[in-house]
Amino acid sequence: MLEGGPDVRAVRIELALLALCVVAGLGCEAMGLRVPDYHPQIDPSNFQETVDNPYYPLVPGTTFRYIENDRGEVSEEVVTVTHDTKTIMGVKCIGVHDTVMKDGKVAEDTYDWIAQDKQGNVWHLGEDTEEISPGGMVSTMGSWESGVNGGQPGILMPGDPKPGAPYRQEYERGEAEDMAQIVALNESVTVPAGTYTGCVKTLDWSLLEAGSENKWYAKGVGVVKTLAIDGTTQELISVTSP
Repeated sequence: MLEGGPDVRAVRIELALLALCVVAGLGCEAMGLRVPDYHPQIDPSNFQETVDNPYYPLVPGTTFRYIENDRGEVSEEVVTVTHDTKTIMGVKCIGVHDTVMKDGKVAEDTYDWIAQDKQGNVWHLGEDTEEISPGGMVSTMGSWESGVNGGQPGILMPGDPKPGAPYRQEYERGEAEDMAQIVALNESVTVPAGTYTGCVKTLDWSLLEAGSENKWYAKGVGVVKTLAIDGTTQELISVTSP
């Protein structure tokens, strides 16, 4: 259990519900299930200014390019670690800009606010997102911030990753309820950017909707491949260092 998480009894109840959701292939909210309140304790003095977790390094100026194939529909995603910062709950966060292009147009435009504690845990403290439809309609559903409207931070990558219990990646009830669980270590994957060994493999899902996906994190890089249960793939094309 991560320090500052729910008590042991609440964790056991929550994990039982989460397991039921995953097995059923449904979001917990869709099944009418409610999990216990979640309030991790954040101590700003326990955070550092850099994010250098080996499996989730964020060096400002780095750009990652991905190709996604969703049953024949191809899109490109560009993720840039910016020099922008934002203080959330007293913690100085790094801004990560994520843009998804479909048919030459921006389909999603997101800023994630990320920080790392001194134990190496990488935390997600907020997200500003816009989803643009082909007709130009803009939705900000999924945007949230820790400390606002009940928003709470979550873990993107533990400091000592190893298979174990699920953990929240973000939390605002009914808006942002992504989960993850490390399921394997020392995995090898090949993507357009190259072959990566010693990867951490996770299972990711949302409590608000059906479906799940696996992600592979390579040391010194971060996410190199995503494979959804519906067959959608996302693979790293290139990494450009500052």
